[in-house]
Amino acid sequence: MRDTITREHLDRYLSITKRALEKVAISAPERSFNRKLADSFLEMASTYYSDAKHFAENGDLVNAFASVNYAHGWLDCGARIGLFDVGQDDQLFTLYE
Repeated sequence: MRDTITREHLDRYLSITKRALEKVAISAPERSFNRKLADSFLEMASTYYSDAKHFAENGDLVNAFASVNYAHGWLDCGARIGLFDVGQDDQLFTLYE
């Protein structure tokens, strides 16, 4: 059982989430309600990712790990409900099929 967050483990998650952030494209039309949701989801993901990097830089691996997982959760959710186009990437994202 792993009960320690190593720098290598955290770096792996940061790298995965960075790739996911770079891949996400908003698929909702510009003037739709879903566009506002997509923008909000992407802002939350970006903010949590930024927080994760900040915590990591300051040696707080626990909060960095929590933040990067929240960031990826926002991306996964947005991809799964169709706010984001992720090109059918089921390796970086949890898609329905």
